[in-house]
Amino acid sequence: MGNREALVEGAKTCLLANGYSRTTARDIATAAGVSLAAIGYHFGSKEALLNEAMRQALDEWAAGAGRTTNADQPEEPDAGKRFEATWAQMLGTLSSPETRALWVTQYEVLCLGAQHPELLQELSKLQGDAREGLAELFGSADAGTDEAAKQRLGTFYQALMLGVIALWLADPEQAPAGADLAKSIQLVAEQLAR
Repeated sequence: MGNREALVEGAKTCLLANGYSRTTARDIATAAGVSLAAIGYHFGSKEALLNEAMRQALDEWAAGAGRTTNADQPEEPDAGKRFEATWAQMLGTLSSPETRALWVTQYEVLCLGAQHPELLQELSKLQGDAREGLAELFGSADAGTDEAAKQRLGTFYQALMLGVIALWLADPEQAPAGADLAKSIQLVAEQLAR
C-alpha cells in the first residue's frame, strides 16, 4: 500500500473514531504511518483527504449493504416484500459500531456544511452518486429505467433512508421498520390518488 492509500485508510479510521471536525492532520498521519507533509502532497489539504475518505467509506458501506441484501433475499417478485426485506437488511447494518460511527459522521458533515459550503458541495455530490444505486437496491430501477426516473426514485429512497437512520440513531426501538414504512407509503399513495 502506497502513502496515498495509507492516508485514506488512516483518515477513515480517524473519521470513525473522532468524527470529521475533531480529526486533525496529525491524527491521520499517525494512523497512516506517514509524514504530515504527505497529506499536502497527495491531497492538497486535510479536508480534501477527509472528503475522499468519507466518499470511500460510504461507497464501501453501500456495496456491503447491497451485497448483503442481494445475497440474503432471492429475487422477490412481490415489491412490498422486497421493500420490507431490503429495509430490514439496511437497518441491520446499523448494529455494527463502525456503521453507526460512519452515519454519525455523515450527519456531522451535513451540520458543518452551513459553515463550509465546499464541504456541503462535496457531500451533495456523494449523495447524488448514491441515488441510482439506491433505486436499484430497492428493485425500483433496472437497466431499462430512464435516468430521470432513477434519480427521482433514488432521491425518494435517499430522503427516506436519511430520515429513518437518524430516527434509528436517536432511538432504535422507536424507529420504523420496513413493514411500517411500506404501510405508510401505501397510505400516502392512496391519499395522493384521491
